[in-house]
Amino acid sequence: METLSGLEIFVETAQSQSFVATGRKIGISASAVSKSISRLEERVGVRLFQRSTRTVRLTSEGEVFLERCRRILGEIQAAEDDLSAMTTSPRGRLRVGLALAAGLPLPVISAFMERYPEIQLDLDFTDRMVDVIDEGFDVVIRGSELQDSRLMSRPLGPYRSCLVASPAYLQNRGIPTKPADLLDHCCLHYRWQNSGKLYQWPFKKQQAIQAGESLPTTMVCSNVEALIYLAQAGRGIACVPDFAVKDSLADGRLEKVLSSSLVGGSTFHVVWPSSRQMAPKVRAFVDFAVENFSTGLVS
Repeated sequence: METLSGLEIFVETAQSQSFVATGRKIGISASAVSKSISRLEERVGVRLFQRSTRTVRLTSEGEVFLERCRRILGEIQAAEDDLSAMTTSPRGRLRVGLALAAGLPLPVISAFMERYPEIQLDLDFTDRMVDVIDEGFDVVIRGSELQDSRLMSRPLGPYRSCLVASPAYLQNRGIPTKPADLLDHCCLHYRWQNSGKLYQWPFKKQQAIQAGESLPTTMVCSNVEALIYLAQAGRGIACVPDFAVKDSLADGRLEKVLSSSLVGGSTFHVVWPSSRQMAPKVRAFVDFAVENFSTGLVS
């Protein structure tokens, strides 16, 4: 069991490249992670990581060992899934990847926990495009379908981006009638956590801001809830998913602007590996998400 635990710590550290982050994820100290890695390196007789003051990175030997460890842990998970399939009630640990979607999945997660108390959820919130199989996820909910032949998916419901501001802000600064008017407004932007790039407001091509001009960056943050709060407080115009401001639009705290100037949209999907038999816990989550997820979207 100690050996198995050491392999799990090794794989998690390879993914996070941080003893601190691994310890926080697993629930042990960073020094305990470091000692576990050192014991593993002593046992296998090679250095698995190059250590620095800020990060740890795999050596070439560590890269080879990582692939073997992932296969070993995957086989163990498959064995557990096969045993679970023999029971009438879904159970076991379920690792779920979720988009940072303004709290959208949380009511579904809470209801799922009540329905299936024997399933232990391990939730990972991020806006990056995770590798479902290589990173060991059982199921992932994302704002777009993942293009990977190793995966299966089902749609959960559509959403669109919208520009919103408070009635007080629009009364004070005026209502923009075309995208170019935004050059004279306060614009609140979302920054992708993974890439650090700003989310590009999806204007129709013929109405896009002219080359050489850019929207004011009155404020930039990596949190949708913060954007909505500041828009409600009258600090500017924000571009956010429609489901995130459904209630604020309904009760008048926010108003849409330039709706006819925006294009496109996307669809949430629930995604899972297709490489092995679908475990009861995965099937339970997928079916539950398909049945309940759309209640939080704009109808």
